[in-house]
Amino acid sequence: MAFRFRPVDASFFDLFSESAKHLVVGAGLLAEMLAEGADHADVARRMRDAEHAADETTHRIIREVNSTFVTPFDREDIYRLASGLDDVMDLMDEAVDFILLYEVKELPAELSTQVEVLQQCAEVTAAAMPKLRSMKDDELSEYWIEINRLENAGDKQHRRILAALFGGKFKAIEVLKLKDIVETLEEAVDAFEKVANTVETIAVKES
Repeated sequence: MAFRFRPVDASFFDLFSESAKHLVVGAGLLAEMLAEGADHADVARRMRDAEHAADETTHRIIREVNSTFVTPFDREDIYRLASGLDDVMDLMDEAVDFILLYEVKELPAELSTQVEVLQQCAEVTAAAMPKLRSMKDDELSEYWIEINRLENAGDKQHRRILAALFGGKFKAIEVLKLKDIVETLEEAVDAFEKVANTVETIAVKES
């Protein structure tokens, strides 16, 4: 009697796409938090809601892995990708929370450019996730190359922000507060690159 294996569960691809869409929402809220006259408490509340929604998507991916016999690619890579996407959202939520808790009144203008980098990373990632379904190396390679370019731009902007921060305009206590925010944004950009590296690893294995 021949064994019949279940077909690969395609729901993973939908869930990864959903997870990346949460990042677009999160990056948008982060940009809103930096806008002049923003209601920080309201934005932070909506960011918490968005982060909880992203967490739920991550939990659904994990449950799917644990209940599916045949996965589209290695289980470890699924865990790593799901965790990486979740880490980005957590860091953006953390940055928003810092702005709220520290009651920051003035933010360096250069921060907006860094958040624009994060928004671009989120949009590029959201566009790339559906391409995991076909696993075409040429399409996916454009993704990780672009994320690498954005990460390099983010590094340069990070240095400019630090220079502005320590330029004497801000009081010492404000510098300490702002540095936490700046470093968290930098970690979020780096986290996007880790996601792209995971996608590259998956594509190489599946090619």
